[in-house]
Amino acid sequence: MTESSRVEERAASAKTRTGRGVSLVWIVPVVALLIGGWLAFKAISERGPVISITFTTAEGLEAGKTKIKYKDVVVGQVESIRLGDDLKHVVATAELSKDFERFLNDKTRFWVTRAQIRGGTASGLDTLLSGAFIGVDPGLGGQYTKKFTGLDVPPVVTTDLPGRHFWLRSLKRGSLSIGMPVYYRQIQVGQVVSYGFSTDGHFVDVQVFIEAPHHAKITENTRFWNASGFDVSLTAKGLKIDTESLTSIVSGGLAFDVPEGVEPGRQADENFVFELYADHESITEHPYALRRNWLIYFDQSVRGLNVGAPVEVYGIKIGEVIKIDLIYDTARKDLRVPVVVAIEPERISNMLKAIPNPESTEGEPVLKWFVEARNMRAQLKTANLLTGQLLVDLGFYPQEPKILVRKENGYPVIPSIPGSLDQIQESVAKITRGLEKVPFQQIGTDLDLLLKEATVAIKETSATIKDAGGAVRRFNGETTPLLQTNLLALQKTLEEMQGLIGKDSPLNYNAKKSLEELTMTLRALRELTNAIDRQPESLVFGKEENKDDSK
Repeated sequence: MTESSRVEERAASAKTRTGRGVSLVWIVPVVALLIGGWLAFKAISERGPVISITFTTAEGLEAGKTKIKYKDVVVGQVESIRLGDDLKHVVATAELSKDFERFLNDKTRFWVTRAQIRGGTASGLDTLLSGAFIGVDPGLGGQYTKKFTGLDVPPVVTTDLPGRHFWLRSLKRGSLSIGMPVYYRQIQVGQVVSYGFSTDGHFVDVQVFIEAPHHAKITENTRFWNASGFDVSLTAKGLKIDTESLTSIVSGGLAFDVPEGVEPGRQADENFVFELYADHESITEHPYALRRNWLIYFDQSVRGLNVGAPVEVYGIKIGEVIKIDLIYDTARKDLRVPVVVAIEPERISNMLKAIPNPESTEGEPVLKWFVEARNMRAQLKTANLLTGQLLVDLGFYPQEPKILVRKENGYPVIPSIPGSLDQIQESVAKITRGLEKVPFQQIGTDLDLLLKEATVAIKETSATIKDAGGAVRRFNGETTPLLQTNLLALQKTLEEMQGLIGKDSPLNYNAKKSLEELTMTLRALRELTNAIDRQPESLVFGKEENKDDSK
């Protein structure tokens, strides 16, 4: 037996066993797979929503860098920027934070914030160094969406501010802008939030936000007006300049108040609609429901007459000009200027009471009666000497012939007379035509003859004056000394008479004594007359003795 055989006999037989556990080699990749899956799930679950925002331009935007901020807190970032399908817009794709997803609705607004000056204040100055960012104004209550259209103009964010929003309706925008201040008695209490066309497209709707507690001052009778710039008026008290603030002069502004003498009314609700007046003076004008259009023909130049010019009676406005045309009148074969004016008859108080049978005037009682019974006529007059603006003045001219009101093109017609300036020009023309008839050449010939005759007469008069001068010299040399001697003698005679009849002269003394004696004689005659009247028999028997003396 060989050595190898003996070894095989002594060796133990091998036994086969099946494995029952996981090898330690697989534990590490399994754990790594679980951690990777958990991390992937966490990353997916915590990832915010991805939205798209359409802008008109990508100015200031940069993929991977431009942030989306709300109250200076980063809530997202722009991931990519691409051109829109129409090549007119750009689409920015951005990822937002997970907790901001609840604000993704059609009321949420996005815009690009850059450095700008608005409403008298500067904003976004930090973007000069850090670059532009996308601002967001979260909305509530809208429909969920991930597609948005960015605003071209940054709005005024008032979502979390206490106060109320109101709407103002105007025919045109004027100088309105986002962020324009709103004043109450020259104190800023709000600002313009937005503006745009109304639903029907006929008006401009302006949304304003009034901060609390000032929103409580807005009532249904509040009036809003445009306070931009400054108002200059020249009254009997002098020149008056009125403005809300220096900011309103530069960037404009709105103001509101309740007109004097008007009840405030109840407090206005959120989004109440008001009319926006052109200026402060307009809010005091009383609204009139009755408004009638009349037609006036002018056969003269209307330079200086504009749409909106006042129509006045005795200097008080009762309407305004709403249309001015130039037509060729085929019947008269001449050019005419038809002017349509809007009259508010209610501005003339108590007139219906003075008009006989107002029901027979076909809805135009006041002016129809004025034209037919009072000879009312329209006339152009100067409203402002500096600017040359004209107005339509309605006056009464009894000397004018009676005219019945007629209608043309659906408008009743007010007859007109030439303006005051035209009347002056006509008077000057008449004077000129009269002067043309004066024979100035014949008058000049007659004046020449008259001057020649006057020259001859002057020469003759000069000779006469010379002769008179000689007579005067002879009078001074011969007559004057004799006259002087006679005057001295007369003066001496008067002095002697003064001595004879003076106060202490003998003649005056004797006259005085004679008057005293004459007075005593008259007194004795009066006593004698009285005695004869009592005892006429005393002329025969003498005066009776007193009986008391005889006893």
